[in-house]
Amino acid sequence: MKARGDIVRAFAPAGVGNIGVGFDLLGHSIDGPRDIASVRRIEQPGVRIATITGDATGTDSIPLAVERNTAGQALASLRGALDLDFGFELALEKGIPVGAGLGGSAASCVAALVAANALLDNPLPREALYPFAIDGEAVSSHSRQGDNVAPMLLGGVVMATAQRMIRLAAPDWLHCVVVHPDQVLETRRAREVLAEPYPLPLVVQQSAHLALFLTGLQRGEAALIREGLQDLLVEPRRAPLIPGFAAVKAAALDCGALGASISGAGPSVFAWFASKTEAEVAAPAMRAGFVDAGFDARTYVSPVAGPRADLMAGA
Repeated sequence: MKARGDIVRAFAPAGVGNIGVGFDLLGHSIDGPRDIASVRRIEQPGVRIATITGDATGTDSIPLAVERNTAGQALASLRGALDLDFGFELALEKGIPVGAGLGGSAASCVAALVAANALLDNPLPREALYPFAIDGEAVSSHSRQGDNVAPMLLGGVVMATAQRMIRLAAPDWLHCVVVHPDQVLETRRAREVLAEPYPLPLVVQQSAHLALFLTGLQRGEAALIREGLQDLLVEPRRAPLIPGFAAVKAAALDCGALGASISGAGPSVFAWFASKTEAEVAAPAMRAGFVDAGFDARTYVSPVAGPRADLMAGA
């Protein structure tokens, strides 16, 4: 049993939200940047955030106030639901840039929850942490969806509804490239461009793409994944907010990508490939699309079935 004063550390990986065709529904984790949470069990009830450190862009803009911090709110929701007689002190080490479209706000709250869960007298199963993660993520996104937090909790490709998260099959040959440019795009602004309604025929066509994509994953068929991985709804409206996007996507497709689109709310861009070799060849070409537009960029190559959040050595 964990005692008051004990400290547990956990990490949560970055991720790709939406996966283009599954807006607010699908996501997957990646083996790349990560956030780390150190949580201490304290006598005083409540949650307090001690420090936020790291070299990730925008770290200094993250609030220490619990109700305005995704990790703080997630821990507060956990405490309230379980009616705990003790509290948590949290220190965050940010490795995922703010406003990058890599799930940085989600990773902070998931890492904090995984660490805090290990401090409970009776730790909860992963599925039970999901509503608290959504509570935390809502602080940043101002909406309630799990396409970022669910893949971090379970790992790999996940379908996230309001009530549940379902891990989906993902062949081990599937790899992705994620390119993060030196740009910041606030989630709120990225959602504003989606306010106008969509015509029904376009929604039906998008639904067909989603069905093909999910079937391709389940069967492990690259051709079906390629046919389905086309976003007709969100990408066309958000692409103008991301200088260099068109060139980055074109480079990915020229290198044989099964599909490419905006990671989360952007500005990062992802592409899926049928092998690690293809992904590694495409990565510098995709980066060049942003560089030519005047923005430095980092690239990450990862299996599509990325890791899940977990405790760190010594926890």
